[in-house]
Amino acid sequence: VFKKIDADCSGAIDKEELRQLFEELGHEIDDDDFDQVFRSLDLDGNGTICEEEFAKWYISSQERILSKVKPIFDQFDTNKSGTIDRDEVRQLLKQIEPRVTEEDVDDALNAMYKSGSKEEITYEEFADWYVHSIIYTKQQKEAEKQIEEESHGVCEVLKPPRGEGVFAWMKYLFVLPLVFCLTVTIPDVRRPGLGKWCYLSFVLSIVWIGFFSFFMVNWAETVGNTIGIPSVVMGLTFLAAGTSVPDLLSSVIVARMGEGDMAVSSSIGSNIFDILVGLPLPWLIFTLWPTTPDHVTIVAAGIWKDIFILIAMLVAIVIVIHCQGWKMTRILGFIMFFLYFVFLAQAITLEYLNNPCFG
Repeated sequence: VFKKIDADCSGAIDKEELRQLFEELGHEIDDDDFDQVFRSLDLDGNGTICEEEFAKWYISSQERILSKVKPIFDQFDTNKSGTIDRDEVRQLLKQIEPRVTEEDVDDALNAMYKSGSKEEITYEEFADWYVHSIIYTKQQKEAEKQIEEESHGVCEVLKPPRGEGVFAWMKYLFVLPLVFCLTVTIPDVRRPGLGKWCYLSFVLSIVWIGFFSFFMVNWAETVGNTIGIPSVVMGLTFLAAGTSVPDLLSSVIVARMGEGDMAVSSSIGSNIFDILVGLPLPWLIFTLWPTTPDHVTIVAAGIWKDIFILIAMLVAIVIVIHCQGWKMTRILGFIMFFLYFVFLAQAITLEYLNNPCFG
């Protein structure tokens, strides 16, 4: 948005560029009001609006957050009537608090109601309620926190904790080598002016992931050989759990934002990527290298058995989700855990029976 307004690519927005923006938006504004708007954005008073000043206004602006209200309203307006009724309000509140009561629904309807029928809330009434709701306040606090984090320098990430106890210090010292390496080598594109380095940050992140994965796999195999756990079992348990932590965190984050579909599709998509890209790409590079063989031998006698077990698990998951009404419930979570432990139990048992070196 900033680059689009900064027509001359000077790295700052002057008065002419800001006035041009108002004209393109069709807003007529007199000189006094325009000067007042410009002064409110020009925090340092140097006559131009830098990207950091623009970002502070844009991220925390009410209009930006309200731009997300219409999709939320449309999502719960299931009959597309332009209003939401009691049942639709109840579904909305359940996204915030699953244990919502009828009294909570009545309170929300009374808070939203302005005119007409209390059982049908218009978009205008909903938007006005949303601005004064806990959801909006939470988003405002998150935006302010984002501004504060982005305004800090690189060294801010490396500062030790203060007044947070022994556990915070242990955590800080444990992750400090990793955080230091990532901080000094990967540009933080969230900070103003560094967005143009996003592609470099992406590539460097992939490089670091590959570097860490190399050592993680070797160390896990060494630990497994030391205590007598086959590499197959290590791969199905410790390595699988370790590599899935990023998927877990991303799914939890988007699920708490109300994006349940994104949470599920992220997990499924990442596994499809692992199978169709993560496995073939290194094999392809290996076979194309001039001094290596032209094929890769997969040493897994029970590969077909594992494939059929995987298909059976997928069918079971689809059936379970269908029985839960295509909703992510606590019961669904417990069933998923149960299926995972069943899969681990059969894999470890078969490995124990077929591998004389097990244990």
